[in-house]
Amino acid sequence: MVQIVIVGAGPTGVTLALLLVKRGITVTLIEATKDFHRVFRGEGLMPSGLEALEEMGVSALLKDIPHRQLDAWEFIIGNKQLFQVDEPMGATQPCTLVSQPLLLKALISSAQTNDGFEFIQGLPVKDLLWSNQRVAGVTLSDGREFAADLVIGADGRNSLVRQRVGLELVRQPKNIDILWFKLAASPEFAENNVFRTILNGDRAFTIFHGAESGKLHLAWIMSATENTDSKQANWAEIFASLSPSWLAEYFRNHADTIESPIRLSVVVGYCPQWHAPGVLLLGDAAHPMSPVRVQGINLAFRDVIVAANHLVPLLHKKTGHQDIDIALSRIQAEREPEIIRAQQLQLEEAKQGELLRKNALVRSLLIQLAPLLRKPIKKSWLKRQYKMRQGITQVHLTV
Repeated sequence: MVQIVIVGAGPTGVTLALLLVKRGITVTLIEATKDFHRVFRGEGLMPSGLEALEEMGVSALLKDIPHRQLDAWEFIIGNKQLFQVDEPMGATQPCTLVSQPLLLKALISSAQTNDGFEFIQGLPVKDLLWSNQRVAGVTLSDGREFAADLVIGADGRNSLVRQRVGLELVRQPKNIDILWFKLAASPEFAENNVFRTILNGDRAFTIFHGAESGKLHLAWIMSATENTDSKQANWAEIFASLSPSWLAEYFRNHADTIESPIRLSVVVGYCPQWHAPGVLLLGDAAHPMSPVRVQGINLAFRDVIVAANHLVPLLHKKTGHQDIDIALSRIQAEREPEIIRAQQLQLEEAKQGELLRKNALVRSLLIQLAPLLRKPIKKSWLKRQYKMRQGITQVHLTV
């Protein structure tokens, strides 16, 4: 019997598997998809996420995979710059964009150099195994069964493990719907990589250069009354009409490089309980995050560190299942305050954006008074970002 089965080879599952096998814990990692190239994978590593990778001892892997630092954040309203803030904004490292598929491959390659690690890809988990009302393993779609001392659900916001064990997900009242685009990037975007948020009227989008060479990423925030035909719309002209002249010209000149958009309907919520006897949820499976200020991957890494701190000593002692199950509640108790506060901060930030989108008077005043209001607004924004960038609690690997 393996000690740990981890369901889901995203950032949460892969990093936890690596930490455990490096410490002599037997792990089977199971991933339903045949490769890591999903429609969308978050790329943004905040200082808290970069520090977590350093704690895990894997930050050197970033040197060998595509990554790109952000240079600044800029907010443009009605074609006028409201303010710009340069990275790293008081941190020791700037926000860094990384190719998540290649990062996951590198982490798995590192795990595979250790004994006691098995990676199964392309076969989904069909169900959970039970013994005396405790989760005791998993059944794969091909009928194979894997018994385990503990099953970790790291299978994302639509977690099958969460559904099978019956743990509740309390969703925020409305999902966040986004259209995600890529288009060609000329060299100047890479040389000065600014994350721009552009608001014109009640329409808003963000644009930045991703980790992938020569590609701009653009997120169109959909409103509740959105009626644009995403497949037929002249997106180059739509973006141009909302942009300052230099960017409008760029959209028109590169219209043929704009890829067909992908619609993302982002579920945001929180599990009041992350665990049941024999099973633990981590990352988006326990607390699917809003895309505001790219918190998901960063908080997932911090979940992993805390879980390893609690689990490794018990698994080395080959302690009983009761002690393991008690540790699961301690993991949640340690992580819960940061997760709850982070979601509150994300919601507050989103409300600021909604106010600007819905209130024409506020937008008009900001545009007219931008020279006078720039400094206080910038100071207020910076204050709100600190905890979402640096983390709300201290997290250190102790095993």
